[in-house]
Amino acid sequence: MKLRKKMHDDWATPNEFIIKYVLPYFDSYEYIDPCPLNSDFNGLELDWGKQAFVNPPYNRKDKELFIRKAYAESKKGCKVVMLLPVSTSTKIFHEIIYPHADIRFIKGRIKFIGINTKGEKVTNKCGMHDSMLVIFEGTKQ
Repeated sequence: MKLRKKMHDDWATPNEFIIKYVLPYFDSYEYIDPCPLNSDFNGLELDWGKQAFVNPPYNRKDKELFIRKAYAESKKGCKVVMLLPVSTSTKIFHEIIYPHADIRFIKGRIKFIGINTKGEKVTNKCGMHDSMLVIFEGTKQ
């Protein structure tokens, strides 16, 4: 029997991607990252302020919690840009993302930075899914 290798759920977004695709949505270069890489920090427990970039863990539970938090923060006036795997058939997509956010599909797969299953740091690991930017504009309600 073959043992399954441990999959990691903490991959960094390349700076080049953030500069090209994320920063143009913000008024300044100051934003919060409520999902810092390799951290015990819990961004679900604090206020995100005026601007946030979120590349959440892609496991189903955490991803949904961060999407719901992003939507709630946007209703308080925070502009939130999320990097998410494309998954248009899910309940969260149809209830929260599609009716309340702008969606931008990313051409090609992003090469994330992280630790592979051999324990080696890699900078060219493409995600298993296509990606999309989900932008909650931050309109107070």
